[in-house]
Amino acid sequence: MPAELPHPDTADLELAAVMHALSDPIRLQLVACLACDEGENCGDLSQNIELHKSTLSHHYRVLREAGITRTTVVGRTRLIRLRYQDLQARFPGLLSVVFRALVDMIEDDEQWDGSAADRAKLLSALKRPVDSRS
Repeated sequence: MPAELPHPDTADLELAAVMHALSDPIRLQLVACLACDEGENCGDLSQNIELHKSTLSHHYRVLREAGITRTTVVGRTRLIRLRYQDLQARFPGLLSVVFRALVDMIEDDEQWDGSAADRAKLLSALKRPVDSRS
């Protein structure tokens, strides 16, 4: 039976914690990947990021504890989703601003190592309106 790891309720989300979590380039890269593929398996996300497993686990935990993501454990798999509706309800427009900044970074090839196909997929996902996501 799936279980969710603890995360703050929508009303308890704190802007300082969210901004701190988004201030790290690795976590921004994870957010971009999650915007592209909803409900990613941790292992799938980490394939494109060359860090130790413990370091990636730390970044996932920071995102979850800040309230940016929701992690569901199914057996030995952890599925991670962005909390679009919760973040939009608590901080309207914040994800739109973050996604626009990510688009600018990717279009300017800043810190971009992925393939052209991955780049196009990310850009397409990040340009979708936040309000159209669940």
